[in-house]
Amino acid sequence: MAEAGRGGGSPAAARRPPPSRPPAGRGRAVQVSVIVPVHNSECWLDECLKSVWEQDFKGTMELSVFNDASKDGSAEIIEKWKIKLEDAGVPVIIGRNDSSQPRGVGFAKNQAVIQSSGTYLCFLDSDDVMMPQRVRLQHEAAIQHPNSIIGCQVRREPLESTERYTRWINNLTEEQLLTQVFTSHGPTVVMPTWFCSREWFFHVGKFDEGGKGIPEDLLFFYKHIQKGGEVFRVNHCLLLYRYHPQAATHSVLEGTIWNHRVRFLEDRVLSSWTSFTIWNAGKQGKKLYRSLSLANRKKVTAFCDVDEKKITKGFYTYEESEERPKPKIPICHFRDATPPFIICVKLDLTGGAFETNLNTLNLKEGMDYYHFN
Repeated sequence: MAEAGRGGGSPAAARRPPPSRPPAGRGRAVQVSVIVPVHNSECWLDECLKSVWEQDFKGTMELSVFNDASKDGSAEIIEKWKIKLEDAGVPVIIGRNDSSQPRGVGFAKNQAVIQSSGTYLCFLDSDDVMMPQRVRLQHEAAIQHPNSIIGCQVRREPLESTERYTRWINNLTEEQLLTQVFTSHGPTVVMPTWFCSREWFFHVGKFDEGGKGIPEDLLFFYKHIQKGGEVFRVNHCLLLYRYHPQAATHSVLEGTIWNHRVRFLEDRVLSSWTSFTIWNAGKQGKKLYRSLSLANRKKVTAFCDVDEKKITKGFYTYEESEERPKPKIPICHFRDATPPFIICVKLDLTGGAFETNLNTLNLKEGMDYYHFN
């Protein structure tokens, strides 16, 4: 792996000629715009932009960068790669916010999209690195799936960070890409792997520009689903996906995400259910119950669990309720519970015990249960 930072990459790699491709412009339509928002990214940007240069896609491609008030050496790195990329037939469009304060990731991504012209959009974060075949393989998939967000499998760096999350990203089945959209992991294909048509992007309606603390990718993903969008993953590792403390995702409060998830669950699932069971009579299950609208709380027939103590207690009393008498929800063993279930048990954490219990019930995900964990 080349050292991250300015001047990253070996001299030999830097001299390697990129694949020949027809120049965009001069009447030729751009097939793919690579969309890169940048804010103080100098320690990763060399590797990121080098990975654009190394794409093996033979069609017409452009790079659209929006520099959102960077105070480091990002602008110089962008200019250096503009020369190399344009020599290789890849036009580079550079937009910038020159004010003292960044406007945020949603704004920067929208601006990069607006100033670009490609039929398809390939999103790339400035701290990540694409494999050479990424644009080619995702472009092929996007032609086949026009109303989809196309993702891919990823390699996490550092390798041992977020192991459960990375396993989840890479191993969801085709059906689970749509059924597991309510979990705390967020979008079932991660934002830096997104690839979609420009037409579909504007049909969904751009990213939220609220700035720091707004989960703009999650909100866009939810709107995409609400408008009938599909989700597809290319089953190849096409992105090196970095984990580090400066990532914008860390600025979003857990409570903000929770509230958006609950409202989305109510809109997409609970609105069509007349009754359901919450699987988990502990902290997370009770938190979900308390977060529901009054109408949806009334649909909860029971909590279920495996914990004998909770089951023996017999019921959960919602003490904070203004209703009189206060709601008392029965607690039973999961084998005695009635589906459908909203499951508030974390996946991949019990050595397979929870998954085994669930499998014994022979239920269908997306019909008899949804994960909300």
